[in-house]
Amino acid sequence: MHMADALLSPAVGATFWAGTIGAITYCSNKLNRNMDDKLIPLMGVLGAFIFAAQMINFTIPGTGSSGHLGGGMILAAILGPYASFLVMASVLTVQAFFFADGGLLALGCNIWNLGIYPCFVAYPLIYKPLVNSESSPKKITFVAVISGIVGLQLGAFSVVVETVLSGRSELHLSTFLLMMQPIHLGIGLIEGLVTAGVINFIRSSRPEILQGASAARPLSGSVKIRKVFAGLLIAAVLTGGALSWISSANPDGLEWSIEKASGRSELPKQERGIMQALKSIQDKTAFLPNYGFRKPEVTEDGKGQPSWPAIETGRSVSGIVGAAIVLAAVLLIGIIVKVLRKKAAG
Repeated sequence: MHMADALLSPAVGATFWAGTIGAITYCSNKLNRNMDDKLIPLMGVLGAFIFAAQMINFTIPGTGSSGHLGGGMILAAILGPYASFLVMASVLTVQAFFFADGGLLALGCNIWNLGIYPCFVAYPLIYKPLVNSESSPKKITFVAVISGIVGLQLGAFSVVVETVLSGRSELHLSTFLLMMQPIHLGIGLIEGLVTAGVINFIRSSRPEILQGASAARPLSGSVKIRKVFAGLLIAAVLTGGALSWISSANPDGLEWSIEKASGRSELPKQERGIMQALKSIQDKTAFLPNYGFRKPEVTEDGKGQPSWPAIETGRSVSGIVGAAIVLAAVLLIGIIVKVLRKKAAG
């Protein structure tokens, strides 16, 4: 559900950039007052795992479409809403700048759509009231699925609203909405099941981490996160380095909906102004565009079309390097917040 710049007007893109920057500032201030330093490495490795997991598109049977993990609910359930939003913002920023996944003008919208709704709506209003330390794995799975569906449905609806507000006449509100919501219902179901699997893994390894996030209190000194950290790090490396090969070649839910609603796989891009300037920046910063080494343009005779499975060195390098960049970026953010908090206290 990563939006391209072609879907947005500069005004709408700038508005959501402003809203996203405000949300990042708010979350940073919250963490500055009450962040457990022991969660910093967990934030980093979770960000790396989410980056790698988002590289895998799974087929939605009978539709010709695919979807990928959002990850907002996983982050929120383990880290709480404020840290999870910052981690999601870091993941999407790395994807946009270094891998050309999502436009730079659309980055504010993408962070909003994939971060705000799971972290600040689905988690506090659905997941948190219904799940506690006594909840069974079955209940956690049920609530995680409901939360995942709600978060993704709100995100999909937000995409439609942002596109319509941008004046994209090719995408009529009713038609686009009727495409986006049902396809993201199936994606949300998978999202919820993956979320439940990760949460139940954390619960079996270190339930104190989930209890700390739920109660918004620091972890005790006796809580060891080494096992969880190692497990998630291995999962990130395997997912980005090898499992990403089996990503579906079908268009994702957003691309599929655009094609069904407008008859085109892509909307025409603006070749001048702010969009062209941002595209030029992205062309320079994206050293592994589309999660692979730079290749010649796809020709009309079909040469160069993506194969399945996509067993490519470039894709493996992208998965591992991207996960490492996210890990380093989130750790740096955590360290900066820690230093600022100490300065304010001293």
